[in-house]
Amino acid sequence: MKYEVKPEDIRQRTFKFGLRIIALCKELPRNEVNRILINQVLRSGTSIGANLEEATGAHTKSEFINCTNIARREARETHYWLKLIYEISNQMIKNKMKDLINESNEIVSILVVSVKNLQRNNKK
Repeated sequence: MKYEVKPEDIRQRTFKFGLRIIALCKELPRNEVNRILINQVLRSGTSIGANLEEATGAHTKSEFINCTNIARREARETHYWLKLIYEISNQMIKNKMKDLINESNEIVSILVVSVKNLQRNNKK
């Protein structure tokens, strides 16, 4: 028997992702470089879900698409900051970050497809 597993709602997924970003930032050593990287990834990583929440309250389809597109851009930026942090971190932090980077990549992919579909459907 075949059954379909319902994918987790992207808003729920990005909320959990934001919590994981916060947890990572709490674990990173405090130094001059990390302070900058922590601020960047914390800002972009938590704003993905915030922009999707804003999209759900949009008054127009255009506003919905715009908020979703902003979330996509923030997801790409977050992925970039995570890769930088990964490259300069010790092995213990790297091991903890692998799943987070994979999740980041999946969120980017989901949002890229979502924005393309929204834009295509909006032209009809």
